[in-house]
Amino acid sequence: MAFLTLQLSKLAGFSYRAAQTLTRRALFILGGLTVGGAAVFMAFCADQVQSVFTALITRWPTAPFLIVPFGFGFACFLSRKVFPGSQGSGIPQVIAARRVIDANARVSLVSLRIAIGKIVVMLFGLLCGASIGREGPTVQVGASIMAAFGKSAPALIQPVLLLAGGAAGISAAFNTPIAGIVFAIEELSRSFEARTSGLVLGCVIAAGLTSLAIVGDYTYFGSTNAILPLGPAWIIVPMCGIIGGFGGGLFSSIVIFFCAGEGSSLVKRGPILFAMACGLAVAFCGFMADQSIYGTGYEQARAIVHGDGTLPSDYGFYKFLASTFSAISGIPGGVFAPSLSVGAGLGAFMHHIFPTVPLGALALLGMVAYLAGVVQTPITSFVIVLEMTEDHAMIIPLMVTALIANGVSRIICRDGLYHALSLPFVAQLPPDQVLPEPSEGNEVLVL
Repeated sequence: MAFLTLQLSKLAGFSYRAAQTLTRRALFILGGLTVGGAAVFMAFCADQVQSVFTALITRWPTAPFLIVPFGFGFACFLSRKVFPGSQGSGIPQVIAARRVIDANARVSLVSLRIAIGKIVVMLFGLLCGASIGREGPTVQVGASIMAAFGKSAPALIQPVLLLAGGAAGISAAFNTPIAGIVFAIEELSRSFEARTSGLVLGCVIAAGLTSLAIVGDYTYFGSTNAILPLGPAWIIVPMCGIIGGFGGGLFSSIVIFFCAGEGSSLVKRGPILFAMACGLAVAFCGFMADQSIYGTGYEQARAIVHGDGTLPSDYGFYKFLASTFSAISGIPGGVFAPSLSVGAGLGAFMHHIFPTVPLGALALLGMVAYLAGVVQTPITSFVIVLEMTEDHAMIIPLMVTALIANGVSRIICRDGLYHALSLPFVAQLPPDQVLPEPSEGNEVLVL
């Protein structure tokens, strides 16, 4: 990077400092364009492999009892033996990587090798019916790409590159640029600096433009016009917040217990057999829910948001179980999309109790409530749903629901999911190479 800066200053006649600033901004923009392309590629491939699995179980409904457990076992083997560091969501690895001082030590958490492995094994998991999303993996892939772009960048800039790559990944995965920025502030860094905001914003814009150029302007769930007029129907807001927050907190507690808590010792005794057992449980959930719980859950959530009530009434419950078993199995995969699908299922269930409340409105409330309960980032939760549906008439009830769900979730699960899951990765690194966790006293250190 220093060589390029020097050459630019000579060719363009800039001062070295001006050339350094220009080079740095170009690095973030070029990285953002690449992250956007990777996100679109992952989305396309995910849709293709899910369609293959859907066609397979349509022809042989009992095939999941064989394919899913053995697929989980092989995916677990790949993530542990062939692509170590690729297991799980990917967001905990990025959080851990931002606390690492030495760039060489970050290679075990973010690298092009891990990015490739993340994509391959995640797609294999979807091919085998796992209830996982692609947004968490996209965050790790984005951070890995930015880390590769900025390998020779100054040490203080490298954590910002990871932050920008993660934000760009969320932005391009869902076509939600504002949510990408908010997620970077609220979850990945838990702090922000004015002097780096322009770099992160530029990266997110570049990723968004790439997605826009390839797939066009679209809303993830399509535009909706659901409303919830102020009145008696608002009783559903605290109810969704409480139920979604409890469910999300329960999910996080289970995942933390098996992946970063006392239950992890049980998993380590036979990780592949444990993954296969989780796969068998997912197959059972699929059998009980008319094969509707596999994959990201995008199609099911979209249908509920637009008023389709044909899914089984217990869809949300079995999607919750399938997503939980998929998450604790250790195979690569995100929780955002499955959480939104579980939340939509919660809304569909509440519609049976409150039939006069529009199904679309209940679905949005359920999605925000459960997502906020899982990730404990209330602002990201309602912003991402708003951007996915362009339903600004629901902004106030969604805000209230997110706050209630976040509060309830913190009672059930005191530690945030991603930060708790990042601790085992940090523990594997030399103590002198790790910065303290972000707090009011050290925000500048981690940015």
